[in-house]
Amino acid sequence: MLGAAFLGLVAGAGPGTARTPDHRAVRPAQPDPGDTTFAWVLQHTDSTTAFRGLSAPNDSVVWASGSGGIVARSVDGGRSWSTRHLPGADSLFLVDVSAFDARAAVVLGTSFNGGLAMIFRTDDGGDTWRVQYTDERDGAFYDGLACWDRLHCVAFGDALDGRLAIARTEDGRRWQRLAADAVPAALPGEAGFAASGTAITAVGSRHAWIGTGGADRARVYRTADAGRTWQVSDTPLPAGQSAGIFGIAFQDTLHGMAVGGDYTKASDPAPNVLLTGDGGRTWRLAGRTDPPGVKWGLAAVPGVPGAYVAVAPAGTGFTADGGARWTAIAGGGYNTAAFAAPGTGWAAGNDGRIARARREPAP
Repeated sequence: MLGAAFLGLVAGAGPGTARTPDHRAVRPAQPDPGDTTFAWVLQHTDSTTAFRGLSAPNDSVVWASGSGGIVARSVDGGRSWSTRHLPGADSLFLVDVSAFDARAAVVLGTSFNGGLAMIFRTDDGGDTWRVQYTDERDGAFYDGLACWDRLHCVAFGDALDGRLAIARTEDGRRWQRLAADAVPAALPGEAGFAASGTAITAVGSRHAWIGTGGADRARVYRTADAGRTWQVSDTPLPAGQSAGIFGIAFQDTLHGMAVGGDYTKASDPAPNVLLTGDGGRTWRLAGRTDPPGVKWGLAAVPGVPGAYVAVAPAGTGFTADGGARWTAIAGGGYNTAAFAAPGTGWAAGNDGRIARARREPAP
């Protein structure tokens, strides 16, 4: 299982087996990446949690989730943060969160020992949480979740019984695992990476994509019916037990990007960016990020075509032109990122670190 192998790296620092950002990066509306840049400005969370889940439903509200069953929330744009412990989630790493506003959010937790995954929901700002879904099958390990709206969501996990584990809800309360005939057969060793919550992303009202690794090739699963059925496509990104797609994001139902690499090679200069223009049916390698090396997460910047942010503990970067050119971001490395608007985004990582993007003129 990729999660266990990945966890063998660092308890809160390595990726795990593969949440979902979209398809944008960090730029205002200028198309030239040379005239504007930005840096991460650290915010105070009073936490030591390793954060991997991040969701920013608007420019004031941000939720983060991580190790030890911890959820953090800000309702003032990150100026102040509160942290809460989910009852019953002590043994779980909360690998992803999808928030709708300051009160409602869905969180996915998984045991890095395998054999337990749970989905929780709050509608009162985190004061109380309800368990909505539990998978206790031997080897159960979930990697991310995505929501189209507060009623319709989908979550996925590593392959069990020859198929990725995929569950969905149509009413925001009851989740159902898909039957085997709704999901293509998995490759030997195929799984997700629970590194950033961005190995799955949803766009519009019914489209979603999942990026995988672990097998002899990286693949992208796609749905156009709100997760009822799935198709899969090969990609040219090299894969293996420690390699594949870690983050995927779409700007619309056709144009998307995926990033990844090998988590044992933090600075590998090999190409690690994939692009599609046909909704994920076909993919092409499009060079590498700057800084180089495996990227754990990917976020699209809303309303800015071609703008994405790729993050990893070893460094982060952004592109304003669909991956043709990348600029390294000052302020350290992070596990995941999310953007609410072109100039409003956050990154989260280990040791309770959460930072907000600050635009700056290029030097």
